[in-house]
Amino acid sequence: MADAPQQICILGGGFGGLYTALRLSNLPWEGTPPTITLVDHRDRFLFLPLLYELVTDELQTWEVAPPYTELLAGTAVQFRQAEVTGIDLDQHRVSLSDGMTLTYDRLVLALGGTTPMHMAPGVAEHAHAFRTLEDAYHLKERLRLLEASDAEKIRVAVVGGGYSGVELACKVAEHLGERGRVRLVESTDTILRTSPEYNREVAQKALSDLGVWIDLETTVDNVTADTISLTFREQTDILPVDLVLWTVGTQVNSVIADLPLKHNDRQQVVVQPTLEAVDAPGVYALGDVADCRDADGQQVPTTAQVALQQADFVGWNIWAAISDRPQLPFRYRHMGEMLTLGTSRATLTGLGIQLDGELAHVARRLAYLYRMPTFSHQVRVGLNWMSKPLRDALAAK
Repeated sequence: MADAPQQICILGGGFGGLYTALRLSNLPWEGTPPTITLVDHRDRFLFLPLLYELVTDELQTWEVAPPYTELLAGTAVQFRQAEVTGIDLDQHRVSLSDGMTLTYDRLVLALGGTTPMHMAPGVAEHAHAFRTLEDAYHLKERLRLLEASDAEKIRVAVVGGGYSGVELACKVAEHLGERGRVRLVESTDTILRTSPEYNREVAQKALSDLGVWIDLETTVDNVTADTISLTFREQTDILPVDLVLWTVGTQVNSVIADLPLKHNDRQQVVVQPTLEAVDAPGVYALGDVADCRDADGQQVPTTAQVALQQADFVGWNIWAAISDRPQLPFRYRHMGEMLTLGTSRATLTGLGIQLDGELAHVARRLAYLYRMPTFSHQVRVGLNWMSKPLRDALAAK
């Protein structure tokens, strides 16, 4: 009797999970290929770095968030839309919210994280996260309602001076124009602390040009429906606000945090350089849920760029393990970083290049187009972007 095909279960369809599935589906399997199942509670993949463009109508949902069924058409990957409710590592079983139970031989943990909304009183009730497609829709609607009101000024506080906070503050400030009163609140003494100095300087100038007030070394004590309490050097001010956007921190999915695996203090799964959990052979973790040091011993950040590279290695290493070949240690190659700073302005550093302004904006779009998950989606989006100036010109006549 022939051996039953290996069951590979991938939990989470973000950059780590989806790109691992696509990588596995393209590898040269000998004999009976494995059954590859991708599980996510949403029906669409989200290209998170372009989420900001949905709020300002620069891009459309189908470009930024294509359906999994479309992306996986023609591959051997099976997609199941459901929440992961439990994982039994001993029995190699995954329980889903639809009542189904999946068995696996190899498991990939890529469920990503959420934004913690309990870091100060009132945040969960009155502030808004910005991480999901629903978050973008909600923000877009909130801005529409505020703009339709008779308020002379629209006051927005963006909490968190990291990449997401800075990009969001620029988009919102530009969108609101003269009516906007946007402030960026950061608890440390600088924005974009881990960013190259060039990007930080360009971002600070963009924020200044857009009239964004930056509160450094400032903490949030409380958020209400129409106020935010900020403390700077032991002095607390209660300021009126129409909208609070919360971009601070990442919280590991509770299903991952509860697993009997070695975790760090942020509940990430500690992995070997091969991206296998240190205490569970055959279980791989990547992206937001992984505490990873690469082959050179460097701690890798939890960014989309890292998850994309890790997916390549996870796919290869699962193939190697099943094919009786040696697994490869992950080697992270930093390709630079890009930030959007408005509808036609960006900054980019990497591989010896430093750009800002419209040229960086175009380069950022092209780089992300190249990184989109399938060639067919790249072609559709690329053609749409190229034809947009013509469509806009015809619409203006």
